Amino acid sequence: MAILRNPYRSVKASRTSEGTFYLGDCLDVFAELPAHSVDVMVTSPPYNMGIRYNTYQDTLSQADYLAWTSDWIAAAARVLKPEGSLFLNVGTRPSDPWTALDVAQAARPHLKLQNIIHWVKSIAIERASTGAAAGLARDLAVGHYKPINSERYVNDCHEFVFHFTPQGSTLLDRLALGVPYQDQSNVARWQSAGSGVRCRGNTWFIPYETIQRRDRDRPHPATFPSRLPEQCIRLHGLSNIDVVMDPFTGLGSTAVACARLGVNFIGADIDEQYLAEAADRMKAEGTPRVLPERVTRMKKATVSVPARVAARQASAS
Repeated sequence: MAILRNPYRSVKASRTSEGTFYLGDCLDVFAELPAHSVDVMVTSPPYNMGIRYNTYQDTLSQADYLAWTSDWIAAAARVLKPEGSLFLNVGTRPSDPWTALDVAQAARPHLKLQNIIHWVKSIAIERASTGAAAGLARDLAVGHYKPINSERYVNDCHEFVFHFTPQGSTLLDRLALGVPYQDQSNVARWQSAGSGVRCRGNTWFIPYETIQRRDRDRPHPATFPSRLPEQCIRLHGLSNIDVVMDPFTGLGSTAVACARLGVNFIGADIDEQYLAEAADRMKAEGTPRVLPERVTRMKKATVSVPARVAARQASAS
């Protein structure tokens, strides 16, 4: 099956960003990609938690699921460049907390675990803990989570993002996600603080976007917000990227991030409905958008001065 010669769809998102989408199993797509041809992968495979997808049954035995995980990560490792990055988002559930860690262990024979990032989806911050500089008037609770009705478990408000690399020595653009120093005296104190920002660290608060209807606005049962892959790509370093891939494309959050950042994208998925939506989203993200108010102002600005004078005279008469 010549997958690479017959992509399901190609999208020109911008001058520097193209998307190529393959309808098929990622193992087949990996097999046809040249070795060391992808700079970054950002993906979130099925979690094997019985989630209902359109065309995939998420109910393998634990042994089969981990064997499959090892297979696709081995295939991904072959395709990844020597200084590449695989950002692997894995969720879990309180009654089965080992799943994410087992997935990380399945990758161990093939790639080095260089960083563990905690994607925080919801957080509560007490005003008293922030200090006066934060300016909070009250305690703050932000983000979205799924409440757990249990006396044994706390609400699950985070997921793992494992950062794998071929040798564990991939250089990163740590300040691409820099955050300003709260205490500006640190800028003078530390040589590395000359830019006024510090490394964000491995805790990223990225809430889901608020939606009105799940069936219409998020018709995939396990998506991540596009800001998550965007931050992964920027952390790797945009100057070091030609191609980004998501072997489990879903609705295309990684593709959207690529369009936004102006980099090329390769996606694969076994679900045609999801893949079509992903391609549409990438194309839409790359289409320049002008707000109606801006359009009105632009039209006004194109009217010459004599024309405006003539219009006022006509109105006065």
